[in-house]
Amino acid sequence: MPTTRRHFIAATTKLAAAASLSSFAGAPFLAAARPKKLSSGDTINIALIGCRNMGFGDLENALKQPGVTCTALCDVDSIILDKRAADILKIQGKQPAKYADYRKLLEDKTIDAVIIGTPDHWHCLTFVEACQAGKDVYVEKPLANSIAECNVMVKAARHYNRVVQVGQQQRSGPLFKKAMGLINDGAIGQLRKVNVWGNFNYGIGAPKAPDEPVPAGVDYDMWLGPAPLRTFNKTRFHGDWRMFWDYGGGLVTDWGVHLLDIALWAKNIKELPLAVTATGGNFAYPDHAHETFDTMNVNFQLPDYTISWENTAGTENGPYGLSYGLSFIGNDATLVLNRENMEFFPEKAEGKLKVPERPKETGDDSHEPHMKNFIECIRNRKDPVCTIENGRLVALYAHMGNIALRTKSMLVWNEKDNNFGHNTAANELITPHYRKPWKLPEM
Repeated sequence: MPTTRRHFIAATTKLAAAASLSSFAGAPFLAAARPKKLSSGDTINIALIGCRNMGFGDLENALKQPGVTCTALCDVDSIILDKRAADILKIQGKQPAKYADYRKLLEDKTIDAVIIGTPDHWHCLTFVEACQAGKDVYVEKPLANSIAECNVMVKAARHYNRVVQVGQQQRSGPLFKKAMGLINDGAIGQLRKVNVWGNFNYGIGAPKAPDEPVPAGVDYDMWLGPAPLRTFNKTRFHGDWRMFWDYGGGLVTDWGVHLLDIALWAKNIKELPLAVTATGGNFAYPDHAHETFDTMNVNFQLPDYTISWENTAGTENGPYGLSYGLSFIGNDATLVLNRENMEFFPEKAEGKLKVPERPKETGDDSHEPHMKNFIECIRNRKDPVCTIENGRLVALYAHMGNIALRTKSMLVWNEKDNNFGHNTAANELITPHYRKPWKLPEM
């Protein structure tokens, strides 16, 4: 992995103006700032944008690391913002600054890094502007809500020489690392197929409800941001936004990103699939609010093996009695894996096992080790275990699965032109249409 250098924002008129120019993320990328290096004894000041759920869990893990303090929080819901500020006061004994607008937070030059825990449709703007402001970034998965946004974010991270960790924390999990080692050492023989599944009740969304006034304390226009203007409905808000195309991509961009990442890691895949096909639709729970698919099968063709994804939202059973997981199918054995367990199922030849049986193994939560790796990389300026390129790769796999089913077509990616060739319907879904005055950042 290439080593990068730390940057900081100098207090100059030019870069102060840059923050203003980036307010609506319409300005092209600016020149990178001069580097600042932190010693092992320096405090890392970290801030959180999007405080309700996963982002706050990430922040809690960051504060468990030596020499890390929370400087600021940002959320469009003042009730959540106040609650999380009180939580941080209890944890570190110091009140963080509170912001309703992330752009104001990014003007604080004492902040070294930010955690982005917003809904997916906000990842790109906050990420690019954080990079412009000289901050390192821990960004939740999926990297962004579209292919075009993912591409922009990779360019921004490398242009500004930022340390970026994508929240695919299984890359830091000992059980997943061991599984990858066993597969690469030939423990299951030739790997030909990986089946991936994720069945969860929440994938059907919330029960349908009428529109209602915006809750007190919520800046709903800011929550929508670049997404289309819509009336407020709680089924598209806290916790349920993921099931609507404007904000998320359903189960395949949520759990699917975590698990597809491991399927690609098994052979260290760096390229996009040769072809993508999908079947499924919204077949159940018409009394629940969701646009993303409750029933879905996706096949990814690679040069020498295949990967499949499936979800049946509203159920929590699956292969091998697991609601989610992966099965790596080799000539000699199948390895079944999820966060809790790893199990081997050897094949037989002439009545004998092709490979020795192995005891079932259990895993541990990997969120804190993943954050620890990010904090270490802020200091040593190395790439973390889940690079921005890796985050882009698996996000594109997931988005391609959705696009294949939304357009009912087989997708073939044209790397040269960064599109799906003559597939007009699929190409229309590559780049989101930002609501004015927000603009997709340009490179």
